[in-house]
Amino acid sequence: MTLRLGLPKGRMETGVLTLLADAGIHVRQGARGYRPDVSLAETEAKLLKPQNVVEMLIAGSRDAGFAGADWVAEMSGAATLVELLDTELDPVQVVAAAPGPLPDRRIVVASEYECLARSWIGRRGLDATFVRSYGATEVFPPEDADVIVDNTATGATLEANGLQIIDELMRSSTRLYANPRALERADDRRRVEDLVLLLRSVLDARRRVMLEVNASAACLDAVVAALPAMRQATVAPLFGNGGYAVKAAVPRDALPTVIPAVKAAGGTDVVVSRLAQIVP
Repeated sequence: MTLRLGLPKGRMETGVLTLLADAGIHVRQGARGYRPDVSLAETEAKLLKPQNVVEMLIAGSRDAGFAGADWVAEMSGAATLVELLDTELDPVQVVAAAPGPLPDRRIVVASEYECLARSWIGRRGLDATFVRSYGATEVFPPEDADVIVDNTATGATLEANGLQIIDELMRSSTRLYANPRALERADDRRRVEDLVLLLRSVLDARRRVMLEVNASAACLDAVVAALPAMRQATVAPLFGNGGYAVKAAVPRDALPTVIPAVKAAGGTDVVVSRLAQIVP
């Protein structure tokens, strides 16, 4: 049976297609437009708005797909979906924002996120009217709304429109979801698990780099101890017994402390290189 994959159209599209390409999975858009060819055996893909990916997963017409956690939280029935992988791409916050303190009267809350906004109103015990927006929610206050519930990556758009964040409802990113019925089919489960393995290998590689360093016999233990390897560092003798070559996949963010520590331990000829994929 063919695995039916939902790909996000719009803001998330570039990140997801790049992630797939880095995993060796190529998506080629041809004459069919929204139905690109994908280089995965027995898999067909369709480009959809992230909200529609969620709807199609709930309906069962897509077996797996990429969407933002915010729209999964927003849509009725999405609680049945299985989250397979957080790509950490396109991170945003869903927030409530206002031009100032909330007025002491019945307020108007505008948002594209009706369920999330109404839930927030209830939790805060607010006397409020909800108004649905269809994009550009930040322009509603102060004339047409007192508060908005919207997503933001940096807060710059809110600030440019004179709005301040007064509450955070949730944090979201692009994630891979599956319809649970698809996972009950052995072939589809295998294809989905293989896809997750490939994508996770790229995401893990993006967080690490390969660090290679030479060490004498006298300082070998100290150099190895300075490397935060995934398991253990790889050590091999240099030609002519002139010392050892040591290499390890280390967290990229640790380089500012690891490189000085390796040098202080006596390591020489440090080389740092990119990794493409890491499969445990």
